[in-house]
Amino acid sequence: MTLLTLIRHGQTDWNLARRIQGSTDIPLNDKGRADARTAADLLEGVTHHSIYASPLKRARETAEIISESLGLGSPVLVPDMREREFGEGEGMLVSEYIEKYGDWQSPVPGAETLDGVADRALAALDAIARDARRRSAPLAESVIVVTHGGVIRSLIDHVSGGTLPRVGEVLANGSVHRFEASPGSLRLIDQGMLV
Repeated sequence: MTLLTLIRHGQTDWNLARRIQGSTDIPLNDKGRADARTAADLLEGVTHHSIYASPLKRARETAEIISESLGLGSPVLVPDMREREFGEGEGMLVSEYIEKYGDWQSPVPGAETLDGVADRALAALDAIARDARRRSAPLAESVIVVTHGGVIRSLIDHVSGGTLPRVGEVLANGSVHRFEASPGSLRLIDQGMLV
């Protein structure tokens, strides 16, 4: 088994403005860097063996801050842990998006479906877990993965059979979500610990 601690990246100016980032590569703001340092403080005292991250700047920088604090070395970048592609919705304010498309499940030209995001993220987490087990077998491995709200939301939705997260529930920047991965299986252990 591999313990996977998924962390949503720290705040960006677009998060603050409630603007949809998707794959647009927006950096952290000062609050986002503080979110990352607080997440690192929360994770101290627990053994973690490695750190992985989406290659988008906001996740990568969050991972670098956490990694430096915990002494984990450079984060391994995993392209399939990037945020959901929002197509024509990228750059819109959330209120504009909801007004135009109705909800997060509605089809948007050029956007990935939540199921599509979950499929690619599940495959990426499976590869991360296999890599971690290979490096530390036969011990359980504890891995940090810094990613995005849409990715974490799609994974929680998948493993809960659509019952979580609740409608309207926001996954805070810097929040921590723990999963247990076994070959072919992913289980939610704890969600939404705030930093």
